Amino acid sequence: MNENKRLTFAIISHPDAGKTTITEKLLLFGGAIHAAGAVKSGKSTKKTVSDFMEMEKDRGISISTSVMGFDYRGRKVNILDTPGHADFSEDTYRTLTAVDSTLMVIDSVKGVEERTRKLCEICRMRKTPIITFINKFDREGKDPMELLDEVEAELNITVCPMSWPVGQGQNLKGVYSIYEKRLILFNAHEIQEVENSLIIDDLESDELSKRIGESNAARLREELALITEIYPEYDEELYLSGELTPVFFGSAINNFGVRELLDCFVDVAPGPGTFEAEDRMVEAVEPKFSGFIFKIHANLDPRHRDRIAFMRVVSGEFEKNKIYTHVRTGKGYKTSNPTAFMAQSRNIIDTAIPGDIIGLHDTGTFKIGDTLTEGESVQFKGIPSFAPQIFRTVVNKDPLKDKQFKKGLDQLAEEGVVQIFTKLSTKQKLIGVVGALQLEVIQHRMEHEYKSTCKFEPVDFQTACWIAAEDKSVLDRFCGDNQSKIAQDVRGQLIYLAPSKWMLDRTVEEYEGLRYFFTSDFK
Repeated sequence: MNENKRLTFAIISHPDAGKTTITEKLLLFGGAIHAAGAVKSGKSTKKTVSDFMEMEKDRGISISTSVMGFDYRGRKVNILDTPGHADFSEDTYRTLTAVDSTLMVIDSVKGVEERTRKLCEICRMRKTPIITFINKFDREGKDPMELLDEVEAELNITVCPMSWPVGQGQNLKGVYSIYEKRLILFNAHEIQEVENSLIIDDLESDELSKRIGESNAARLREELALITEIYPEYDEELYLSGELTPVFFGSAINNFGVRELLDCFVDVAPGPGTFEAEDRMVEAVEPKFSGFIFKIHANLDPRHRDRIAFMRVVSGEFEKNKIYTHVRTGKGYKTSNPTAFMAQSRNIIDTAIPGDIIGLHDTGTFKIGDTLTEGESVQFKGIPSFAPQIFRTVVNKDPLKDKQFKKGLDQLAEEGVVQIFTKLSTKQKLIGVVGALQLEVIQHRMEHEYKSTCKFEPVDFQTACWIAAEDKSVLDRFCGDNQSKIAQDVRGQLIYLAPSKWMLDRTVEEYEGLRYFFTSDFK
C-alpha cells in the first residue's frame, strides 16, 4: 500500500454520466456528508454537494471545478469534480495539471462518448493514472464485456476489471469484487444505505444460489472464469504509467459498487509525485515549499464578495503567516487565512503539504499559472489558455455601471472564464470563449455578482493562434501586413485573429520563420 497520506484526484466524464453523483457518494462513504439522498431527475431540481453556482443548480451541470476533501482509512482524499461540458473544458484541462490521478466515469447505456475520449487522451499524454467506474448499471444498457472492449478500442488503454455486476437493469442483484474476492448484494430498487450490503465469500456456496437464484449464480461463475482468461491481472506499474485502467461497475445513485471502488482507490492510487517545471523536475519530497495556482474563482460564497486562488502544493510545507516569493512579480506574499475545502465549506488551516489543494484569499495578486516558492524562481509547465473558437465584442448596457462592468470582465478574465484581447490597431476589446455556454455564464455572473448587464455583438473572427518568431523582423512584417487582425492577450502575448481556419493556415504559411500556437504556454 502507498504510505503517502495524500490522494489528490480529478473526476472526469462526458456530461450526464453521473460524475457529480459519484462525487457525492464518495463523500458519503468518506463521512464528509451524512445523507446523500438521490440526485433527482429533472434539470430544475438537480442539486448536489459540489455544484455551488446558481447556474449549476438551475441547469444540473457542473460549470466550474469544485474541491472537496475527506479522510478515509488513514488517508486524506482530495476530490476535484470537474465540468463535463465541452464549453468549460479549459477549467478541466487546468485541473488535470493539479492532480496525481483521475477517476473516469462512463455511462453504461451510452458507452464511451466524445468528452471521455478527449479527457482520457489528455490523461494519457500526461501519463496520469486512471481508474474507471462504469455507471448506471441499474438501467438497461450495454453488455459489460462489450463496454470493456469499447473502452480498450476507443480510449487506447488496457482494461482490468476489478469488480463484476450480477445482472443489469431491473435484474441487478449485486456486484462481485474481484479485487477483494467477495460478493456484495444490493436491493437495486431502493436507495442503498452505506451499511446495507451482504457479504458472501464462497462463490460455490448454496447461500449464493439462494440469494440471487441458480441461473444468476451459474452465470456469474461462468463470466468470472471467462474474464480471468481474457483480461490481464492488475499491474501496478502499467496503472501508474497510465497504460492500464482498473474498472469497476455499479450505480452511483444507489451507492452500488462505490465502496469497492473507494477501497481499491485508496490502496492503489499514487500519492504526490514529480511535477515538471521549465528548468527542472520538482519532487514532492523536497524540503522547500513550492506550489502553483491552477484556478481562480470570485464570489465562491455569494454572502461574501471574495476571490479565491486555488493552489496545488507541490513540495515542502506551506505555512500561514510565512512570507513566500511570488515568482512572477518577485514580491513577497503572506496569508493569515489559507483554507481547505469541502465544497462550499472552508476551514482555515495552519499548514499544507504536497498533494493538498488550498485556497488563498486573492485581491488581484494572482493569475492562473503563478508560482509561490521559498525563493527559487520555479515556473511549472502545462497550465495553458486555449485558442478561443468564439469571439465577440462586449457592450455595457448601463453606462452608469462602467466601474462594475470593467471589474467584472477583468475578474472573469483572471479566473479563466473568458479571455480578453485588445486589438493593436484600434484598442478595441474583444472577448474569446471556447464554447457558447460560456457567454451565458458571463452574462449571468456579470448581472448577479457584479450588478452589470452586458450584451454581445458578433465580429468577423472564428479562430485564432498565438504567434512568435526568433527573428523580430518576421514578426514585425507579419503584424504590419495583418494590422487589423493582430491583438494582445492579458499577458501581452500577440495573437492573430482569422475569419476562418483556412485563412489562418494560408496566412501563417506565407511567412517563413513565423511560429504559431493554439495554446498560450509556448516559449
